[in-house]
Amino acid sequence: MAGNASSRNEVYFTSDKQRRIYLAKKIISYVLVYGFLTILGLFMIIPFYFMIINSFKDANIYQNELLYNKLNLFDFKSMGLSMNNFKAIFNLKLGGKPVNIGWFFFNTLVVSLLSTIFTLITTVLASFAFARINFKGKDFLFSILLATMMIPGEMMIITNYQTALTWNMANTYSALIFVHGVSVFYIFYLRQTFQQIPNELYLASKVDGYGTFSYLWKVMIPIALPTIISIAILSLMGAWNSYVWPNLIASGTNPYFGNSMKLVSNGLMDMFTNSLTGESNDTAKMAAALLVTVPLFIFFLIFRKKIMSGVSRSGIKG
Repeated sequence: MAGNASSRNEVYFTSDKQRRIYLAKKIISYVLVYGFLTILGLFMIIPFYFMIINSFKDANIYQNELLYNKLNLFDFKSMGLSMNNFKAIFNLKLGGKPVNIGWFFFNTLVVSLLSTIFTLITTVLASFAFARINFKGKDFLFSILLATMMIPGEMMIITNYQTALTWNMANTYSALIFVHGVSVFYIFYLRQTFQQIPNELYLASKVDGYGTFSYLWKVMIPIALPTIISIAILSLMGAWNSYVWPNLIASGTNPYFGNSMKLVSNGLMDMFTNSLTGESNDTAKMAAALLVTVPLFIFFLIFRKKIMSGVSRSGIKG
């Protein structure tokens, strides 16, 4: 006896028992998958929840909760929510002198934008060369680039640091921008997209009189735009969240302009660590983390469709 269709591809069953077993297995699989995704989502959401709540919480109430374990997740009124922690951030003093955290955000914005632009330039040009231009040793060179992805980034920090010091790039924007301006992963990612573009378009452009860069600009980049936008967004997010390298190479003042070269991630943390107030700043640190996260979160919400379209892009029809 035939059963009902249970997927886009019509499924037939020889008996009702077989159909019930199939439906039971399908329900169990859905429960397991969505249960796992729910647990995984909670692991990601709960830390953000505590960050948001504790950033608005009075420091004394926060300490009492840690001491007596009386944390109430949903009684917002008992938490003593206020804006005092954010005021503390903008009133931080180091050695009796006020700290201008506006420079932290300015430095982060400049470095994020310029490093993303530089990354896009190197990624597009390298990907196009490996995808379309024929030259001797292309495959061998690309294999070497892919092999470098197996090297942990932490192993390159000392070499990059010594290079930056040799070239007098310490505490400058160039040290923060150009060191991360080349990404082998992004080159590989965009090259795969470029290779899916029919080669006949390239040959046709030659017949029409297009040069190599004209073809790249007018044909390949518009077709691969979702992937390029995805790379730009991911690069911007990575530069904004950068901590280890800026903390190592840009922990002082700019030799040319005299302003602090700290980025917002390591700048605020250093200010709290070196604060001479003698008070616990745990809740204010949470507020600082929220200030760092919110702009990036809003940026992600605005461009989330672009990210997903770039990641899910698997081929070109036609």
